[in-house]
Amino acid sequence: MLSKLFSTLVVLFAVVSTVVSSPVNAVSLASHRAGISFNNWGHLSSLANFDNFYGRDNFIGSISRQKFIEQDRHLVCRTQSVEIVQQRLLVIQEMAKRILTEQVCDVETQTIVFEQFHSSLGLFRRDLRRTSGHRVGFDRSISNHFRDVVQVDGSLTNHNFGFSGHDLGRNYVVFGGSNWNDRTSPASVFSAYSAAHQAINRFH
Repeated sequence: MLSKLFSTLVVLFAVVSTVVSSPVNAVSLASHRAGISFNNWGHLSSLANFDNFYGRDNFIGSISRQKFIEQDRHLVCRTQSVEIVQQRLLVIQEMAKRILTEQVCDVETQTIVFEQFHSSLGLFRRDLRRTSGHRVGFDRSISNHFRDVVQVDGSLTNHNFGFSGHDLGRNYVVFGGSNWNDRTSPASVFSAYSAAHQAINRFH
């Protein structure tokens, strides 16, 4: 049942996968023109192969190829009450916290992976505002793995799903039916964005 409700949002979990724990030794970030490496950062084995997911020079997955595969009359958004949407997004939020704290034991790794996750998701705001050059949609192949995140008994799975951040966007699906208007929506969406950030800034 959960898979049907949330399958389109599993991409939020794609950045948190396998973990082991080890003692911490502080070291400086290894960096060069190709980007910052987090492989075994701080001598943490839990960060082994971290860079392989998106790439050393692509920490938040901003470099991705969007291969548009589907949009037809059957793929149309159907408005639900905003409370229903907020409930489901809150479930996703708390599941992300659960995955990070249950499957990552090193607090430094928790911090790095969370910042990657948070910033990667934040890229979607540019899609929504139509300023990124990307279509507003999701990767169907990755989102379909939502049902694989939790076992029947409610425990988290720990097997490899067989994809990485390099696969993001290869099976992109776009829903039609939004009220976007090329003439008026840029201004109205900017107004909505600004209002939301005014509310956010009150807490900073």
